[in-house]
Amino acid sequence: MAGYRINVKPDDNGTLLITCPQLPIVVTFAEDEQGVRQHAVDAIETALAGMIDDGEDVPRPDGQPGLVIDLPALTWLKLNLYWSLRDSDITRAELARRLDWKRESVDRLFRLDHRSRLEQLEAAFSALGRTVEVDIRVAA
Repeated sequence: MAGYRINVKPDDNGTLLITCPQLPIVVTFAEDEQGVRQHAVDAIETALAGMIDDGEDVPRPDGQPGLVIDLPALTWLKLNLYWSLRDSDITRAELARRLDWKRESVDRLFRLDHRSRLEQLEAAFSALGRTVEVDIRVAA
């Protein structure tokens, strides 16, 4: 998995200001260091959900050094499905036809607030000519 790089700096009101260079819409704060990760994840997921809903291009993480916030596995899978769909240059309606699913079932795969099942995501990736691989690593 990967995530997005964030910048954290003290704000003038005693909180920590959190921004994400690749997603300029992401601006949030945390009361202390312990809250940075959760606030950053929430803000990044909210921004990504809006971009996906609007059909916008979503930048891939740039891999630059810095403080990187890993996204939850389900969010990462859905984001990769979105990129795969766009790279395949097909519509969600076409994906629904390939899967023989109702359109609303396909749309849920792209909603970051919906708890899609792994089997559903794997089927969608397969319909796009892709496979899912899991990589487990020791936490830093």
